[in-house]
Amino acid sequence: MIANCLEFSSGVAVVGGVANDDAAAKFKNLYWMFVAQQRHYSQRNKEKDSRNMEAASTKAGVLSHLSLLEVQARSRRTQPQQQSRVKELKAKVEALKVQKQQLEAEIETHQNLQKLRLSLDKQCADEEDVEMEEDSENSQLLRLMARHTQLKDLLHAHHLIGGYDIIKTHQGKGVCVSLATAYEGVYLDTYNLEIDLKPTVKIGRHNIPPFIPVNSLAEVNDMQTNMRAFLDALSQHLNAFAGRKQQLKLLREQHKSVEVMESNVLCSILVLMFKVPSAKTAVLCTLDYTDHSSCLPTRVHFECEDKQLPDSDQWKKNCSLLMETPVHTALTAMKKMGDIV
Repeated sequence: MIANCLEFSSGVAVVGGVANDDAAAKFKNLYWMFVAQQRHYSQRNKEKDSRNMEAASTKAGVLSHLSLLEVQARSRRTQPQQQSRVKELKAKVEALKVQKQQLEAEIETHQNLQKLRLSLDKQCADEEDVEMEEDSENSQLLRLMARHTQLKDLLHAHHLIGGYDIIKTHQGKGVCVSLATAYEGVYLDTYNLEIDLKPTVKIGRHNIPPFIPVNSLAEVNDMQTNMRAFLDALSQHLNAFAGRKQQLKLLREQHKSVEVMESNVLCSILVLMFKVPSAKTAVLCTLDYTDHSSCLPTRVHFECEDKQLPDSDQWKKNCSLLMETPVHTALTAMKKMGDIV
């Protein structure tokens, strides 16, 4: 548009003065119209840019606000976890404090027990080296605890040697082992066995019954290298023999109506006769103890004039009862059920 105005002004310049004045006026009008339009366009562009900037600023502000809200929400979620963790750590600290106090008390008690143990071992509990007042409330309890600990140590040492009483013989060249037998909580016979250790390990004198295979047990269990296994096997045989003999004794004492027809020294065979009240007949019962390391029979056999009686269900149960329980206990149960007199 500026070019058109310039062309117009140059064309009017060759005309007279009046024409020049009119042309100049038109040119000024056109020029100011152009300037006004340019200002208008410029103002519109500025307003548009301002709106764009405001929109961008608003968008950025929204995003920033959303980000802040997200951080706050995350903080709210982690805050209870942190509080829970703090409580957990505080509880752990309290537990450790209690444990510390318990350990301190145990250490103090252990020190007192050690002092009392020394006094008990030396048999001088009343001497002044025990730094504890006699009238203390805990002194009696601590003395009992010290005695208990001493007995536990002795029991542990006894267990280490297999639970057998062993003493040295022949100036340390041999040992004498005492093997006690018991049945149902009652101590019975005690047997002694001398074992020579030098120059080689071998069995010496003993009072074990001759029907107990001492030498065979020593060979089978390799007494030269495993003394504990040999003593365990020998003790098992002796206790089984003592148990069978004790059962026979209890049978004779508790069941007068049952007649012992036959038995041997090893108590490995036992023949009994008892009467059946319903059939009014006698039953011959044979108990065979072929396993000499057990006090229960391995075979039970019934003989009766009534051939069907041993095959009945009730007497099959009696057979199982005699094989699974001691004979005097089984006969008591059979009497209660009315199977024998």
